[in-house]
Amino acid sequence: MFNSLVPFQNRRNRDLDTLFDRFLQDSWMTPSVGTGIKVDIQEKDDQYLLEAEIPGVEKEQIRMDYDNNYLTIAVEQQEEINEEKGNYICRERRMGRTSRTFHVKDIDPDAISASYENGILKVALPRTQEAKRRTSIEIR
Repeated sequence: MFNSLVPFQNRRNRDLDTLFDRFLQDSWMTPSVGTGIKVDIQEKDDQYLLEAEIPGVEKEQIRMDYDNNYLTIAVEQQEEINEEKGNYICRERRMGRTSRTFHVKDIDPDAISASYENGILKVALPRTQEAKRRTSIEIR
């Protein structure tokens, strides 16, 4: 009803929304930090296999913990770019942190292994003997 009294309010709000959307979707936000960690999990007879996409980070920037049946993968990214061309000096910094936590029970925590190569974190989560026992139950 009162929108007609402020004719440019909708346009201003739309312009601000567009500005913030562009800022948040800018190319400087890397996929690993900007949108979270994408994960595939496979269940095998004796283990779970987890593959996480974490491009653009070094192995040292990734932390994994297993505590009370929860596996947490955390990434902290810090990067500084200094560029000098003629009279123009450019300094950019990016920082970000993201993590994913999964509830995974009946795992042998001492046997968990992980590797990181070409932006892919591979984690093997061996199951305990109790978890491996699977029985078919006949329904009568």
